[in-house]
Amino acid sequence: MHRLYGWVKEQKVMPGFYPMSICYDNPAKTPAEKCRSDIAITFKGKAKAVPGIKIGKLPAMKVASISHKGPGSEYANTYQKLEDFIDKKGYTVSGPPIEIYSKKPEVVGGVTILYAKIMMPVKKK
Repeated sequence: MHRLYGWVKEQKVMPGFYPMSICYDNPAKTPAEKCRSDIAITFKGKAKAVPGIKIGKLPAMKVASISHKGPGSEYANTYQKLEDFIDKKGYTVSGPPIEIYSKKPEVVGGVTILYAKIMMPVKKK
């Protein structure tokens, strides 16, 4: 993340407020060492890619979302609630989830608290 914000500074563009990740593999089904993801930040202005940093645009998409504010140990439960909601509403997941981090994690009483909005691209069944 520090590298991305350093790149934004070098490029003299305005960074967005919330970093995000795109998670291509399900950690419940894929060994941790094989999980693939991208981290990203938004920015305003013209910038150039450099080795190790790509520039891309997310396509327009319909998403279902849920906010998570709680222990990391409950993160999978939040995902399950979102998946249940998607199914109940007659949709299916159509792409990798996107996590937007609204605040840095905090340690409270020895427990790591995560703050994120989880979005899943969806389409009608």
